[in-house]
Amino acid sequence: MRRLRIAREGKVILHGLDWTVRPGEHWALLGPNGAGKSSLLASLTGYFAPTAGEMTVLGETFGRSDWRELRRRVGLAGPSVASMVRPDESALHVVAGGIDGTVNLWRRPSAAVLRRARAVLRRTGAGAVARRPWGHLSQGERQRVLIARALMPRPALLILDEPCAGLDPVARADFLRLVGRLPRLWPRTALVLVTHHVEEVVPAFTHALLLKSGRALAAGPVLRALTSGSLSRLFGRRVRLSRRAGARTLRLP
Repeated sequence: MRRLRIAREGKVILHGLDWTVRPGEHWALLGPNGAGKSSLLASLTGYFAPTAGEMTVLGETFGRSDWRELRRRVGLAGPSVASMVRPDESALHVVAGGIDGTVNLWRRPSAAVLRRARAVLRRTGAGAVARRPWGHLSQGERQRVLIARALMPRPALLILDEPCAGLDPVARADFLRLVGRLPRLWPRTALVLVTHHVEEVVPAFTHALLLKSGRALAAGPVLRALTSGSLSRLFGRRVRLSRRAGARTLRLP
């Protein structure tokens, strides 16, 4: 992204954002409510047209490429997808639909697609729930199924939109272990995690972008971007960042 600007109804949401994700990098995107995170995701996936600036994703430039085709190479796991799944849809069929970006299958997928869906479910630790309907899954199981769905077409980019929302502490810790393994399980897929919480920035993430009021407050390698000072400016209150055994904790002094 170069000088990316998004404005709606007279309000500027993103102010000339510059951001580059290079091969081999995994980014955490942090910011308070209203920082512009959702609009940035919507622009990445082609649902929000930029007002100005330039955006190139996986070699395709917005406005000169077919973004519908590009979406097949970008996996998204988040509440926007979860809200569209029918309660009676099986976990296996939710994942199988990811092969071509559909939600709620209207015809039975091929045997090859179902085999791949089962394999991806197993790799995300959700193989046991393949036959269970979406409405009977726990929040943690749903998040694993959504990640498996997003990974079905072997995307070059996987976006995790606040994946830990609604998880209890034990389920969140278990789920974050899976997130930490994703770069090893799918080494050709770049990760972008959207979150409010530094505790969710596991060691697998190499870089961080801090958004505040539509502007990049800090961006770069995690150790440089995530500091007590930058996070204090981000949240508008003095905080202290501590690290122990690779885990980050934010405290009020």
